[in-house]
Amino acid sequence: MDTHQLCKQFSGVNLVTENKQEKLETQKTSVSFKGAFMPFVGIGGSLGVCYSKAMAAEVLPLFGMQLEIDPHAQALAMWVFSLIAVVAIYNDRERHGNLRPFYYAIAGLLILVGTLYIYWDVRVLFSSYYLMFTAAFKNQNSILKKLNSQIQAQSDDLTEWNKSLENRVSSQVAELDRVGKLKRFLAPEIANLVVEQVDSEMLSSHRCYVAAIFCDLRGFTAFSDNAEPEEVMEVLQDYHQALGKLVAEKGGTISHRAGDGLLIIFNDPIKCNEPVRCGIELAFAAQETVSGLAIGWSKRGFELGMGVGVASGYATLGIIGDECRSDYTAIGNVVNLSSRLCDEAASGEVLICKRAYLDVEENIEVEVLSGLKLKGLSRFQEAYKVLSVST
Repeated sequence: MDTHQLCKQFSGVNLVTENKQEKLETQKTSVSFKGAFMPFVGIGGSLGVCYSKAMAAEVLPLFGMQLEIDPHAQALAMWVFSLIAVVAIYNDRERHGNLRPFYYAIAGLLILVGTLYIYWDVRVLFSSYYLMFTAAFKNQNSILKKLNSQIQAQSDDLTEWNKSLENRVSSQVAELDRVGKLKRFLAPEIANLVVEQVDSEMLSSHRCYVAAIFCDLRGFTAFSDNAEPEEVMEVLQDYHQALGKLVAEKGGTISHRAGDGLLIIFNDPIKCNEPVRCGIELAFAAQETVSGLAIGWSKRGFELGMGVGVASGYATLGIIGDECRSDYTAIGNVVNLSSRLCDEAASGEVLICKRAYLDVEENIEVEVLSGLKLKGLSRFQEAYKVLSVST
């Protein structure tokens, strides 16, 4: 996962978080307006009709008017409005699941109908409206409790989601940091593969069987003494850029760069079935690449070539450095041996040690170099100049 992908995920995460929070705030502020108001409209309409005749009798004469209201029509309108309230409360039961308000409302409606058509009594009429208002308030209270419960559940979900998000972001930041460290010595696609498949423990100190390939330029010391610094930098840039691209393509790890020297490791941290064969194939490809560069250098008067040494064996590998700069390096005799073989290799040659030869003897054609005395090694070494490698 690269920086662009991670930032894109963060942007999407922030957008989702904002939408969730906005939705939650909208629900919190709109709860009071989502209460059951239709029961109050129905009960209020019934009360208005109930007292309309009395109010008309008191008010209209002041304007010289009279209004006759049919009592049967008045009674019918009263219980019809009350029925609207009862039906609204019954429908609201699906919102909160509480039937008690409906029972209060239906009792109030029955009492109202009874006092209108069977026995008229103001106290009974009052009790019917009292029951229906009680039902309406209980209905609204049940709705508000239900909504509050839903919002609390959503708030808990959002809190849990944010906690999960924090963990996810922390994990991705750590992943990005590991990728950033790996990209200092691995190709980007290989660095991503390492992070996806294994944890950071693989980058701590450990032993592993590897193929170590050491390359440097023949004639570089004389060249750097006579050439301008800008020309030396240009040659080194071309050299490292070409070989770095080649190593990335072959799946190797650049462990160390020093001037024209380059140490490449196969089989760690990316595992390889045939590290020595991969190393020799890389060495021949690198020789071909440098030969192409040497043509251009020769035209400018720079006579340069490259020697390569390949050794195999166990090495201790891991990150060495500080928080500002780290290198993934290998330490052991195998590294020293590859460097000494490289010192002995002439321009265009690939020398390998005996152990490396035994790993791939069926796939290569060699010339034996017996009794080779390598700098820093006490015993004479048997080495092999690789003439060709089968594909």
